[in-house]
Amino acid sequence: MAAHSEVASPVVAVPPARGKQIVIPQFPDRKLISMQSAFNFLTEEQQKQVEQAVVNAEGKTSCEIVPVLATASGRYDRPEDVVGLWLTVITGLGFWYYFPRVQGQAGDWGGLPVIVELILAALAMVIAFILGAIAGSRIGWLRRLFTPRQQMQDEVAARAREIFFDKRVHHTEGGTGILIYISLFEHVAVALADQAVIDKLGQPFIDQICQKLTAGLHSGKAAETICEVIREIGDEAATPLPRASDDKNELQDALVLID
Repeated sequence: MAAHSEVASPVVAVPPARGKQIVIPQFPDRKLISMQSAFNFLTEEQQKQVEQAVVNAEGKTSCEIVPVLATASGRYDRPEDVVGLWLTVITGLGFWYYFPRVQGQAGDWGGLPVIVELILAALAMVIAFILGAIAGSRIGWLRRLFTPRQQMQDEVAARAREIFFDKRVHHTEGGTGILIYISLFEHVAVALADQAVIDKLGQPFIDQICQKLTAGLHSGKAAETICEVIREIGDEAATPLPRASDDKNELQDALVLID
């Protein structure tokens, strides 16, 4: 079973796919208002530091380490509909409360025709729904509020597996690929490794990697934490999975950004 983090939400273990181990911890908000993009989460200098950490770690071990930052792992349409509907209801109630329909008195021909009032009310509610849908798609905390946590965890786990194969992390010659996947919107980090790595390094080490990611992201030291985790992988794997003299660099030593 996966360990539990002391600095964030509990670590949740997801059943491994074909021998791969996934551990998903949650980390808190870093930016509350707008969606945090993977492309501006780290500065250019910090991205270079992460890439250099990969180069240094892979100089000690045959492991191929691939760090990935993703803006989000799923589409999540539900918050747009829910927020739009609530804003529409509030707008309708506001019209009813502030602009009640009053029967005209004798000799009073003022006021708008009923059909015009209905058209204006309908138009206002349509605009309210559109604004609510936009808010539900752009404001991170609103999207998370109306998206089930289990759905987000499932989306991240599925996306991590997909990237593990699409980026050929799984297809290294020695079967020693390691994926470090961080999904910013869901606040979920995943460590995914080939079975050979799990056999040599052990499950507790994978748990420790995820806990360190959680703690670092919680404290706002994302770049330093990612680099530290990569260095630790290199140090830990150097002895059981050493780099051979004829070892080839099969995967590009780069931080993968997915928007």
